[in-house]
Amino acid sequence: MRHRKKTLKLGRTTAHRDSLLANQICSLIQHERIKTTLAKAKAVRPLAEKALTLGKKGTLAARRQASRRLKQKDAVKKLFEEIAPRAADRNGGYTRIIKLGRRPSDAAPMAYLEWVDAPRGENSEKAVKNQEKEKSASEKAES
Repeated sequence: MRHRKKTLKLGRTTAHRDSLLANQICSLIQHERIKTTLAKAKAVRPLAEKALTLGKKGTLAARRQASRRLKQKDAVKKLFEEIAPRAADRNGGYTRIIKLGRRPSDAAPMAYLEWVDAPRGENSEKAVKNQEKEKSASEKAES
């Protein structure tokens, strides 16, 4: 019986599954939106939200726990310095899953997994950079 066994196995061994999920979380942190299968998105979602909760704590212990799970220093840094402050006033529900339909090659259900408070639009990275430039320009004007 599988009572109270929450882990989705995804047809992989434990080590392979752990690496896959860690890489998916790092990709989500890095790109702020990933396209993956629906099953993987549902498996990654709770782990990504727990990682963001660690980012909101901001302590050294939380940073060490996150780096133990994620294994990529730049992803941990971005999580703690950029993504966690954006979600500081939110109590949960940091990610959203958008269903896309089926993949043409094998008919696997596909989905986007993204942060709820991520900048939206085609040029989201450019929009963030423009906002940073505007902030620095306004700070220079004030001083």
